[in-house]
Order: sequence, then structure tokens, then C-alpha cells
Amino acid sequence: MTSLWKANITGPTGQLYAEPKPTPGELSFQVDNTSAEYYTSPYYKAHKSQVQPIPPPRPNALPYLHFENFIPAEILAAIHAAGRIAFHAVGDTGAAKVNRSQTAATAIGHEAAVADAMVADVHSGGADGPAFFFHLGDIIYNFGEAQYYYDQFYEPFREYDRPIFAIPGNHDGMVFGQGSSAPQVPTLDAYLANFCAAAPGSSPDSCGLVRSVMTQPGVYFTLDAPFVSIIGLYSNVLDTGGGVISSQGGHFPLTDDQLTFLKYELTRLKPRRQNGERAVLIAVHHPPLSVDAKHGGSTGLAQDIDSCCQAAGLWPDAVLSGHAHLYERFTCRVNGRQVPYIVSGSGGFAATRPLSGLPKAPITIGDHTLELDPIVEFGYLTITTDAETLTVTFKTATAAGVATRDAVTVDLPSGRITTGSSATALKPAPHPGPHPPPHPKRPPHKKR
Repeated sequence: MTSLWKANITGPTGQLYAEPKPTPGELSFQVDNTSAEYYTSPYYKAHKSQVQPIPPPRPNALPYLHFENFIPAEILAAIHAAGRIAFHAVGDTGAAKVNRSQTAATAIGHEAAVADAMVADVHSGGADGPAFFFHLGDIIYNFGEAQYYYDQFYEPFREYDRPIFAIPGNHDGMVFGQGSSAPQVPTLDAYLANFCAAAPGSSPDSCGLVRSVMTQPGVYFTLDAPFVSIIGLYSNVLDTGGGVISSQGGHFPLTDDQLTFLKYELTRLKPRRQNGERAVLIAVHHPPLSVDAKHGGSTGLAQDIDSCCQAAGLWPDAVLSGHAHLYERFTCRVNGRQVPYIVSGSGGFAATRPLSGLPKAPITIGDHTLELDPIVEFGYLTITTDAETLTVTFKTATAAGVATRDAVTVDLPSGRITTGSSATALKPAPHPGPHPPPHPKRPPHKKR
């Protein structure tokens, strides 16, 4: 089997993704993380129940990306030769301290366990090796200031030698201000600089690490890759009360541009989906469905997605979300199809328990079923498709090792689900490990 992994790949326009030489993991933050002060700021207290404006797409940019513009030709050829593609997805990876009693090393270790397992997947290669990572939002905690990007994004994924695409989560769009009338920086300012740049190049927030900034057209976009298209939506900044992608009939001071975009993209992709050329997924940070104890689902968001799918005459093959810091899998039944709605906000920050008193799964309410009891452990998704089937696998990644905990396969022509949930023996935690031993401090990167 031909390996898809090649050390230190370079994209077609010079994009770089991983460090040339492995470096030891951090045990402390280079920048003291004071982002929890967001919750005591006058600006947050005055605006916590309000959405933030959605930055418009970059002028003259297409609403979709071609994966071939981010990956070497030989890797693209290997994917086509294999007849399938695999990729990672997970949200809520930021490594901020959860409370005063938690150490920085523990917070870093939770994210590092997940990131290191994903790196190991890339390095193990093979025709089923992941070709990219689609981040489901909340890259940074507790609010998305540029100064936290090194510790929470660039350093943990410094050896992830593949492109990382991302939709923003609510914490990425949260803004902080000393007064109540205006934030210190515009919403999503740092996210736009690191993921929606006009051209690839180094980031001032990476402190010298080589990963190039991404050139996504905006905070909502579609990634067209071999055998799969992922429509990414931005569900705004509300921490509780659900995600918001539209005005919801004038209830929120937002445009309905994302609804226009979603209907356009579903319509564009419909012939390719019907011809068996690709799977179509929707990714949105806030989950339409969730039984976690802190956040819950997003009814208005779910209705917006449903209405756009109905208008376009195409339903996604799966819906991926984060925000709730655990793993959940629902099945929605629509137009004779079974659609997995998967929540994986399990990337390393603040595990969230499910509602107390839930009966044992499966639990069916209306047209959706919670298929298994939520898994309250950190981990990530690996998604594989050949345009005929789509398989989503959830693996946990802790200091003890990596274990497969759930998997679901969709037969795309029929829209029928075959599940194969099983636990596997733990594999040893991959290098460099979530809790690296003491080491001399690495040569310093450029600091702020």
C-alpha cells in the first residue's frame, strides 16, 4: 500500500504545514492565559445575549475551495488511485485552563493527547491516511485573541503535516472590552488573519513556527475535495441559547446571507451527489441536536438547515458539530434517508457531561434518535468516503492511549446506516505524548 505521508510537504503555492524537525511539547503557556477575564468584562456583561456581526467574505473570492490548491500533486494522485479519501474532524481544541485548580500542564496535556494522536495517524500513512483536518470551531479559549494562537493552535499542531481548514466557534468570535460600548478588537479579527488571508504566508501569531495561514474565502465556505464536499457554516458567538446562522425571521440583527449561501452550495453540489461523485457534509460549530448538560441543541439553527435542504432538494450525508465537549451521535430520518448528526466537541477543553436522568440509549424523539450514550472523553473523528459509502469513526485519545469507541457507516445511494460500534484495545500514546517529560527549553521562537 502506498503511503500518503511524506515528511514536510509543500503545497502548490508554497504552503507549509509542519516543523522540519520534531520538537518537545510544552508544559506551560508562553503567554499567560488570562482569557477567562472575558466573562467579567464590562463588554461581555452588556452584550452576552447578543450576536456579533458576520464579517463578509473576501471580495471577489469564490465561496468554495479546491483541495488541489493546498496539497502536493503526488498526494492528490494517491488519493484518486486509492479511490477514497480520509480526513480528521473535531472541535473545541483550545488549551485554556478550566479553573484555578487546574494546572497549565494538565490543560495543555488534554489537547496534546488529541493532537498527538492525529499526528500519529498522519505519520502512519497508508491509502486511508488523513489528507486534512477540518476543525469544527473553538480553536482558541476563552475568547479568540491573536496572542493565544501560538499556545493553543500553532504549537499543539506543529507536527500535523497536512492542511487545517476551520470554521470559527463561538469562542473564536467572542470579543473583549474594558468598557461596555466597544470591544478592543473586531469580532473574529484573529481568526480572519489566520484562516482567511488573501495569500498564504507566515502568521505573526505562530511565533516562528512554519505553518502557513489559510486562504479560506470567509467564515462560511465549502471545501471541495476528492469524493467529498464539506459546507462550513458560522453559528456566531452565543455561549448558551444555541447557534445562529440567520436573522431567524428578524429576531436577530443579522443578514440571511448564510441561508442564500447554503441553498446555493447544496444546489451546486446536488448533481455531483446524485451522480455518485461525492458525499456532501455540513459542518457547523453549534450542534442542532445535543443532550449535554451545559449547552443543548439549537432549534432555530436546525430549522434553518432543514429549510435550505428542502429548498435545494438535497439533504447532507452527515452533519458535524462541536461546542458540546463530549461525543454524541444522533440519527435523523428525513425523506427516507438516515442522516448521522455527530457532535465531537471533544478536542481537549473542559469535558461536559450529558443531562442527568437520561434513559439509556437509544432514545427516539420525533424524527431523531440518540443512538448511544454520550461519551465524555477527549477524542476526534476520522471520516472516510469513496462517494459510495461514508464512515465516521470516533477515537478517544488520553495519556493511556488511543481507542476506537464508535463508528457509523452510511450507504450513500440508499441513505441507509450500518453501525459497527465497538471498543478496541488501547494503543500506546503517540510521540511526543500528552505529558512530555521535563526537557531543556526549546530554542525560543519569536515572542510578543
